[in-house]
Amino acid sequence: MFFAVLVLASFALVLCTNATTVWLSFGGLLIAFCYPFMKRYTHYPQVVLGAAFSWGMPMAFTAETGHVPSAAWLLYLANLAWTVAYDTYYAMTDRDDDLRIGVKSTAILFGNSDRLIIAILQGLMVACLLLAGVRFGLGGWFHLGIAVAVGCFAWQSWKTRTRERMACFEAFLHNHWAGLAIFVGLVLDYALR
Repeated sequence: MFFAVLVLASFALVLCTNATTVWLSFGGLLIAFCYPFMKRYTHYPQVVLGAAFSWGMPMAFTAETGHVPSAAWLLYLANLAWTVAYDTYYAMTDRDDDLRIGVKSTAILFGNSDRLIIAILQGLMVACLLLAGVRFGLGGWFHLGIAVAVGCFAWQSWKTRTRERMACFEAFLHNHWAGLAIFVGLVLDYALR
């Protein structure tokens, strides 16, 4: 019932936008509805979570401009890659329990390559953000925020070198600092032009 109330409230809000955004909202609803069941059927629930978390980006662009520019898809891909990366850290904390009860995750799929694949995903995220930054004409403050986020990712990789449960959980939580660094860099870049 709570899900239904949230969906109705969200749909009431999206009706205040344009037709393209309303149509896109159905895709977001479908992804959000599917996500809770993904651990039963695929090793990629983190990808579905990333798709759900990122779906608001094309919707925001269509609500504001009526279309989705190619740079928006770079942001979508950056957020999707980042979500898979940080949620894999979270899944690493549950890996033993998940194996015992028979649910799936990227942490199980990646196995001993988990930290390497997380680093690759974080690199993809940074590359997409840098490309989007070029498209949106962002400058030094934005790049400084990205650099701080890369430092956060390096710390996470070092912290999880033993794959100890609490270390992986701390790395998962630490992502808010990476996000904050990017956000502050972006705000400063726009504010100080």
